[in-house]
Amino acid sequence: MISLDWTLILQFFNFIILLIILNKILYRPLLGIMAQRREKIVGSKSRARDLEAGIEEKMKQYQEQLNAAKSAAVSERAELRKTAHIQEAEITGEAQNKAVARITSIREQVENEATQAGQILKSEAKAMAGQIASKVLGRALV
Repeated sequence: MISLDWTLILQFFNFIILLIILNKILYRPLLGIMAQRREKIVGSKSRARDLEAGIEEKMKQYQEQLNAAKSAAVSERAELRKTAHIQEAEITGEAQNKAVARITSIREQVENEATQAGQILKSEAKAMAGQIASKVLGRALV
């Protein structure tokens, strides 16, 4: 049977002191590291969203340029119909070739920029993963 004497009070104070020490040494630093990690993840996600928004904006600009080029080709074709049927065929062919070349160059540029953005995100993710892992483990990774 448990007896209530001074050792019970001593054990109680011992337990309280242990809780205080563990809180200062272990729990608070661990919570701080976890908060920093959470902030980095949120920051990385916002940077990724910003990059995505930039890519979408560039795609819209390219689409507007493409639409402008198409409308210019249509108006040019309409004017050429008035002059002569033979000249219309020649100029329309040139305009279509230019539009195709421009579309091709725009697509290549968009693909290059998307690839670069993906590579940047991958390299940042790898570096961040290494930093997080080294902070969580408390030592540098090999």
